[in-house]
Amino acid sequence: MQKLQTLDYLVFLFYFIVVAGYGYWIYQRKKTKEASTTDFFLAEGSLTWWAIGASLIASNISAEQFIGMSGNGFSMGLAIATYEWMAAATLLVVGIFFMPIYLKNRIFTMPQFLNQRYNTTVSLIMAIFWLFLYVLVNLTSILFLGALAVSTISGIDFTVCMIGLAIFAVIITVGGMKVIGYTDVIQVFFLILGGLATTYLAMDLVSQEFGVDGITSAFGTMLEKSEDHFHMIFKEGSPHYMALPGLTVLIGGMWIVNLNYWGCNQYITQRALGADLKTAREGILFAAFLKLLMPVIVVLPGIAAYTLYQKGLFQMEMLEGGELNQDRAYPVLLNLLPVGLKGLSFAALTAAIVASLAGKANSISTIFTLDIYKKYIGQDADEKKLVWIGRVTIVVAMILAIIISPYMGIDKKGGFQFIQEMTGLVSPGVFAAFILGFFWKKTNSAGALFAIVGGFLIAFSMHNNWLPGTDWTLVPFLDRMGIVFLICVAVMVVLGLWQPSSKGLAIDSSMFKIKGTFAIGTAVICAIIAILYTVFW
Repeated sequence: MQKLQTLDYLVFLFYFIVVAGYGYWIYQRKKTKEASTTDFFLAEGSLTWWAIGASLIASNISAEQFIGMSGNGFSMGLAIATYEWMAAATLLVVGIFFMPIYLKNRIFTMPQFLNQRYNTTVSLIMAIFWLFLYVLVNLTSILFLGALAVSTISGIDFTVCMIGLAIFAVIITVGGMKVIGYTDVIQVFFLILGGLATTYLAMDLVSQEFGVDGITSAFGTMLEKSEDHFHMIFKEGSPHYMALPGLTVLIGGMWIVNLNYWGCNQYITQRALGADLKTAREGILFAAFLKLLMPVIVVLPGIAAYTLYQKGLFQMEMLEGGELNQDRAYPVLLNLLPVGLKGLSFAALTAAIVASLAGKANSISTIFTLDIYKKYIGQDADEKKLVWIGRVTIVVAMILAIIISPYMGIDKKGGFQFIQEMTGLVSPGVFAAFILGFFWKKTNSAGALFAIVGGFLIAFSMHNNWLPGTDWTLVPFLDRMGIVFLICVAVMVVLGLWQPSSKGLAIDSSMFKIKGTFAIGTAVICAIIAILYTVFW
């Protein structure tokens, strides 16, 4: 396999100069203003709908999708696209119900919501939970998988790649949310352009190898040769049922995964919290349309790689247990691309990695600075000092991720599954605390504390099979999430009825009405998702 050539490096250099140059220009433009936390962490009032939508996707799509999800496309097929297509539906729910509540109540961080709705204990515990999760799971996974891909494609040392990606991300992140938001627009452009080019060329390779003409025929060949990879719903008994258990992806745990990620996650909601409701909703709608496109970019290449692998076009690395290392599928596929276009695809991959690293680091910085440092350490710190603390936090978090990531076992299960399962230990309880906190006034602090801490302990015990009653390792993790969520809700309801709270949020039904572009877009997206599941059931 050939590594990157001179033309590939020139294409990548062009991408780097455009992103870094544009980011520097944005930073210089806002330097004239006095440093403030709302500007640095939220870019309050300055992000347009298209910048919000692009930033949501750039922050979301990363190595775990390009490498991890493409690897799952190689191993299990189109079914893994449920994370993207159900996310599009989830974004609509967030835009209709969650965003009006946040904006009406002037909520800028998720711990702030927990403090306002419950108490400081719940808020502090959750802030610490999020910091550990973001650094130990998300930041490490993005860095590790990104460096793995970049190293495989370029031949550069793995550690050097990891440090290089971290430095690139830090350069963007220290400029604040406005720099991140607007450079994300360029990142998404390269991500989609390069991603679509990779998909096109992967399918073109299929057409060449199988002697058919055109991309449509290549897709038909993939449907024929890899028919088992084009089903969205797995039946019980399928080797992939544990990862995606049947209808759970439509009516069960998948909703908890997505609603927690898109609606209760500082990393994501931060993009829209600085805007007015109309702009925020339009940005979220734009992101939902882009999510529909993502499986074409990240899943189809994996299926194409599987189709080519079946014909013996390339070899896949084996793991210690004798299984194929699915996370190598996308990097190996990129190495089959022609010179120049390989550089474009490499730029798309790097854009996805760096944008996600920047977004995650900014959220880590926001939570630590506003919800921990400002409240408990430097209560008298001025705005300038808080922004400085935010920048230091970004650098420290990235250094920690570089040191920790090789020891997390990210490569053992498949990067995407690793992130979902680790995040799933926290998601059910957090989502229960948020959803009841939004819509049931009697929900109290004791219930929220049980959901967040107790929910995590129950999920962790199930994960390690410490709870009696059944062999929890035989229960799909999405179903375990659903069970933990129901337990949390039941306990919260009992505690709320026993000692009702009166700390409800400002809510009225008119907040949830939709109209105009957002209403039409919502209907179109729902129709597309229904068609996709009907065709590829």
